[in-house]
Amino acid sequence: MPKEQKQVRELQEGSYVMMDDSPCKINAYSTAKPGKHGSAKARIEGRGVFDSKKRSLSQPVDAKVWVPIIERKQGQIVSVTDNDAQIMDLETYQTFTMRIPEDEELSPDDEIEYLDYEGQRKII
Repeated sequence: MPKEQKQVRELQEGSYVMMDDSPCKINAYSTAKPGKHGSAKARIEGRGVFDSKKRSLSQPVDAKVWVPIIERKQGQIVSVTDNDAQIMDLETYQTFTMRIPEDEELSPDDEIEYLDYEGQRKII
């Protein structure tokens, strides 16, 4: 699986973390001071990369968490049908269909960047 373990203290806003088995982008990261008998706690708020759901996580800063390795790839639009685009990966020449994000105007021959994680893809 394309993911690695990191300590919570190594995370930062804008990076990715697994929450509820979903890759999420971190929107907010804050730490609370250590208590009398424990270590400092971190509160992480994020949004699902592929489902846009808000999630939060509270862990000691020295705990280990899974960080997904999300690849940025280049693609070219082959054709557009309603809300879907036929895309060809510019490295592998593999073609697949992806949902076009709202407010996005795409047309054939446009080059796009997309995120890929375990078969889940999203145009950025």
